[in-house]
Amino acid sequence: MGQQSKKTGSNGNGITVGSQSFVPERDVYIRQSACVAGTKESEGPLGELIDMVGKDDLFGCNTWEEAESTLQKEAVTLALGKAGMKAEEVRYLFAGDLLGQSTASSFGVSSFGIPHMGVYGACSTCGETLGLGAMVISGGMAEDVVCVTSSHFASAEKEFRYPLAYGNQRPPSATWTVTGSAAFLLSSKAGKRNRAKITGVTNGKIVDYGIKDSMNMGCCMAPAACDLIAANLQDFGRKPEDYDKIITGDLGLVGQRALIDLLKEKNIDIESQHMDCGIEIYDSNVQDVGSGGSGCGCSAVTLSAYILKMLEEGVWKRVLFVPTGALLSKTSFNEGMTVPGIAHGVVLESVAG
Repeated sequence: MGQQSKKTGSNGNGITVGSQSFVPERDVYIRQSACVAGTKESEGPLGELIDMVGKDDLFGCNTWEEAESTLQKEAVTLALGKAGMKAEEVRYLFAGDLLGQSTASSFGVSSFGIPHMGVYGACSTCGETLGLGAMVISGGMAEDVVCVTSSHFASAEKEFRYPLAYGNQRPPSATWTVTGSAAFLLSSKAGKRNRAKITGVTNGKIVDYGIKDSMNMGCCMAPAACDLIAANLQDFGRKPEDYDKIITGDLGLVGQRALIDLLKEKNIDIESQHMDCGIEIYDSNVQDVGSGGSGCGCSAVTLSAYILKMLEEGVWKRVLFVPTGALLSKTSFNEGMTVPGIAHGVVLESVAG
């Protein structure tokens, strides 16, 4: 399924490939994972695959922000429980979210007492944490790490748009922030049940096409996804058909079309392989979600609930997982700045017999 390009450097801990990719020299397994989500997500196509659903989107808390922290805490607890591990057995925890100073993570995972690395890649954070975790394990600095991220519709609306009580109208290009979190236990040791193996990482670059429309995040992020996918194919000497699926994070219906068109300009056609988590997590025919889902929890929940299931069962052998993020803040937006995009790619392969 495609030939890997020439290895360009090795220091005994990993192999750099091409211009921006990396291959672990130690095995890196996704040993277990778990996802927690809200009521709207439970009503979508992946609802039955979600490990835990809240009775309401406050999850028994007083604020939306506290609810998002609870999402992370529950996801990590479930993932560790599935693996039969205790928090003290984990060397590092990589966590991130969309809120200012990553407060959902700070309050969500502090009780575990695991050395904490705060990560911010906007909605690409799931891919960034998985890539960093794989690098740390490959480098021999840890045997087991946890990667977790989250988003919450209500806390994100407060952070980036308007309070919910304002009742602002949303254009069709807008996406709906997923209320959800997923945690992934990465390990150098093969357990009785491994969900997948990380066999490559492609770190993305910031790509800015000058778009300023915060209600069209798909088109803000599509150029970064295009750049990342093209780099991954070049670095590994692969073609789109060498992947069963090329999966973006939360471009939605509008961003998906933009991505496919941008790649065709590079003579790369991924239309038959492409899947977008923001399209999969909701049923746009019956759920009012605009262009689809978004947020850190979008790709994370879809990965844990659905993508890893397909790899674990051997339905898919190799996928390229590409969460995408829009790098804006309230300050940059209000000052009229553009919305740059970022994407991070992780190559996942089945370990099914």
